[in-house]
Amino acid sequence: MKRSITMLTLVVRNYDEAIAYFVGALRFLILEDTAMSDEKRWVVVAPSHDTGASLLLAQASTPEQATHIGDQTGGRVALFLGTSDFWDDYEYMLAHGVHFAEEPRREPYGHVVVFFDLYGNKWDLLELNELD
Repeated sequence: MKRSITMLTLVVRNYDEAIAYFVGALRFLILEDTAMSDEKRWVVVAPSHDTGASLLLAQASTPEQATHIGDQTGGRVALFLGTSDFWDDYEYMLAHGVHFAEEPRREPYGHVVVFFDLYGNKWDLLELNELD
């Protein structure tokens, strides 16, 4: 049996501003944007069509949900954006207003930098070393 995590929910303030950020600043693709009702949409974005999990952008629908926007993991890094060209992605994101928590650094496992998404969730931009 083969199993995997295919999608994660990210609670957002507004569908359209979240789409604009993920597509514009992070170069994600919109995999789906389907109206479920007048207030609810099924919005799925991902870094590419062919790798890893995607994000379901879920607009907060209650005041309680809204309190968790930007802090869905209690201040820990929430998500990891893998890349095969760290410096290209870093420079692109920097030019598109992404806020970084630190300077990029080289670790034994590869290049990494922590950044904040539009809502304040922490992410790692990460290029792992190639395995021999």
